[in-house]
Amino acid sequence: MFEPVTPRLDITALEKQQLDFWRARDIFRRSMDERKDAPRWVFYEGPPTANGRPGTHHVLARAFKDMFPRYHTMRGKYVLRKGGWDTHGLPVEIEVEKELGFTTKRDIEEYGIARYNEKCRESVFRYIQEWEQLTERIAFWVDLENAYVTYKNEYIQSVWWILRRFWDDDLLYEGFKVVPYCARCGTPLSSHEVAQGYEEVADPSVFVRFAVRDRPGTFFLVWTTTPWTLPGNVALAVNRRESYVVVEGPAASGEGAERLILARALMDKALIDPAQYTVVETLRGEDLLGWHYEPLYRFLPVEQDYAYVAHGDFVSMEDGSGIVHIAPAFGADDMDVGRERGLPLLQTVDPAGAFIPEVTPWAGMWVKDADPLITNELKSRGLLYKVERYVHNYPFCWRCHTPLLYYARSTWYLATTRYRDEMIAQNQTINWVPAHIKDG
Repeated sequence: MFEPVTPRLDITALEKQQLDFWRARDIFRRSMDERKDAPRWVFYEGPPTANGRPGTHHVLARAFKDMFPRYHTMRGKYVLRKGGWDTHGLPVEIEVEKELGFTTKRDIEEYGIARYNEKCRESVFRYIQEWEQLTERIAFWVDLENAYVTYKNEYIQSVWWILRRFWDDDLLYEGFKVVPYCARCGTPLSSHEVAQGYEEVADPSVFVRFAVRDRPGTFFLVWTTTPWTLPGNVALAVNRRESYVVVEGPAASGEGAERLILARALMDKALIDPAQYTVVETLRGEDLLGWHYEPLYRFLPVEQDYAYVAHGDFVSMEDGSGIVHIAPAFGADDMDVGRERGLPLLQTVDPAGAFIPEVTPWAGMWVKDADPLITNELKSRGLLYKVERYVHNYPFCWRCHTPLLYYARSTWYLATTRYRDEMIAQNQTINWVPAHIKDG
């Protein structure tokens, strides 16, 4: 985890004299009072996290924040500069958990949620003096006496008021979004947080046979590094612009022959012994679209049409077989394909990262622990083509070191696309620096 460097706040005698002058004469307040009847320009600070120490990067950010209010003040406007404190829960909770020696949600419940919340409130403003000292030291003029605080009811009610306005205007709708999710913390992580936790790991590299419907003895050869997502499979993706082949070679049983469909460019990488296979048919990815296959599992009921081949721009010819399995509950690209085609979303994993009861062979098991069991089960049915190890960088939770899952969570959306044309028009009125950002 990145640890911010706390800026030095020692000052020279001259600097102290200047700060004392501003403080004694309340210069900041006077700059506002003398313009109280002028046109208003309102600034609400994007709030820093109150329970973390300020760092040198905050000095830079606040220099930019201070620039615009000062400019408009010099233009004669009354500039309301309202400070704020972000008390968002998880960083506070993690710090308190460490203090109390907690490792699970059950520990919190046994301690008492009310007591735990109170402990978190006490922790929130632990570094408030350092923040106030930094604010004055760098001459960042902002009203901290009347700052808004995100855990207080008046702030929370303002957010509910905004959401109610969106609801009344029919701009809120519910859907699913695949997010990097920590099952231990029970929360998604931002892209910035995810970037802090990558480690090199060796995951299973599994090639699986998916039986093509109405073509006995013919299989799509599909690659995945997450066998635990296979019970949630609803489609396969190919790249419609690439070349694919049907090859014939020895059957899994050792008797007779079988046919496999895969990308021509990946034959040497994907096939166990390419010399044993003969190309019997060449196809474009476009030709495969709509072909159906037999689902590997049927743990959850499905009413709509599914288990067929769709197009995916993300399907590359770098690794695997050129055919990607689609589980909308466990991948952003998968979700896009599923949403575009109206495919089912099979959520086979609960928020704790364990298989739901309907996934009977592995119910209640942490998904990563189930990988070898799923692989063996596929092997027992003659559907496992080969399994290797795949070394790559994988994200872990920077707080608790749990492997992250890409996981579909119920999410509320704002229908901003209704205002797309208006937003584009407004963008043309903004002077962007650098200029290429405007239309880039």
